[in-house]
Amino acid sequence: MTNAAPHTALTIAGSDSGGGAGVQADLRTFFAHGVHGLVALTAVTVQNSLGVQGFTEIPAEVVRAQIKAVASDMGVDAAKTGMLATAEIIHTVAGTLDEVHIGRGTDTPFVVDPVAASMTGHALLREEALEAIRTELFPRATLITPNLDEVRLLTGVEVTDGASQRQAAEALLEFGSAWVLVKGGHLYDAEDCVDLLTDGAETIELSGPRIATKNTHGGGDTMASAITSALANGADVPAAVSAAKRFIERCVAEAYPLGAGVGPVSPFWRLRG
Repeated sequence: MTNAAPHTALTIAGSDSGGGAGVQADLRTFFAHGVHGLVALTAVTVQNSLGVQGFTEIPAEVVRAQIKAVASDMGVDAAKTGMLATAEIIHTVAGTLDEVHIGRGTDTPFVVDPVAASMTGHALLREEALEAIRTELFPRATLITPNLDEVRLLTGVEVTDGASQRQAAEALLEFGSAWVLVKGGHLYDAEDCVDLLTDGAETIELSGPRIATKNTHGGGDTMASAITSALANGADVPAAVSAAKRFIERCVAEAYPLGAGVGPVSPFWRLRG
């Protein structure tokens, strides 16, 4: 008897040597959702719980070759991006996704997590790459998932309350994605974490508790990959985001200290049932 293959999800992102973010977080999350993870590595970072000490980009043609290799042989049910580092890599990824029929206008959902900086403030995206994200990736995206720091970099909108969060979502939609999720986790003076999901016609507010922990490394990557997992398994965008919101809340609640700095969020709770 041959076992049925699970759905597949592709992460196009950088490696975290500390294991809490990047492709490591994505693969942990894919596994927790019963999804087979595929990888196109874009950069190798040197980091630990104290922060990022540096990174080296993977040549753009190698990124392209990784995407084509897995898509042509194994198939991709959903894909996401994380750290992309340079405009050249972004341009290459955009063109390759078109070649393998991933993204808006195809049957394969595509999530863009516009990673621009580490949580300790270390730049993970070259300045010239911001425009490439806006013009080349967002129009291809089923969903984009910026945090408030990334919203400010991408749109200039400083989110301080619900009204400015909606303003930011409207500004982001103008770049062409089907859906926008403006995450509210960085609005630290708010009692709850409220994420705003919209496609311009439908708007959904997803509220959850603010959990008192410093150990939030990899939270953004984990949420984006949880959404991607749900999309790979056949959920629509609102259902995928709602499920991912519940998943990341548990991951943050069960985050653990590791090293002298910021520990990672934990998907291990899913394995305990």
